[in-house]
Amino acid sequence: MDKPRSTNLRPLADVLRKTLTAAFAKQGFASVELVTRWSEIVGAEIAAHSQPEKIQWPRTPQAKAAPEPGTLLLRVEGPAAVEIQHLADVIVGRVNQFFGWQAVAGLRLRQAPLSRRAGPRPAPTSDPAAMRRIAASLPEIKDEKLRAALARLGAAMERD
Repeated sequence: MDKPRSTNLRPLADVLRKTLTAAFAKQGFASVELVTRWSEIVGAEIAAHSQPEKIQWPRTPQAKAAPEPGTLLLRVEGPAAVEIQHLADVIVGRVNQFFGWQAVAGLRLRQAPLSRRAGPRPAPTSDPAAMRRIAASLPEIKDEKLRAALARLGAAMERD
């Protein structure tokens, strides 16, 4: 009888976390969460017009017990830059509260379009009249679910 083989399967999230952590570390981020949870950290209104790009840390040797705070570089949409600049103290405070220590001392803004992730598209609505007409043209299909699916497909194809 063969012994069951042990596999080294790991959750994809664990593998990606290591990869993303290394990539984000190159940009000065101590944790991936600053980018992935930006909206939760600074609020939806500020996050709608800004994205963290990197944290620039001082180049001085770290002989102290606590590291010196860095500067957070934010990508900001042009018209919102002035408002974001006025909210700099609020943003710095929220980021530091998230980290639990004074990680950031200030902001530097870079005006540029945000690289937004495409959100989920709303499900298209099908024309009920077209669906009924197409379903009626498929009398040879006996399975009701299949006929309904084909009717939805046909109506979507007509719409597009």
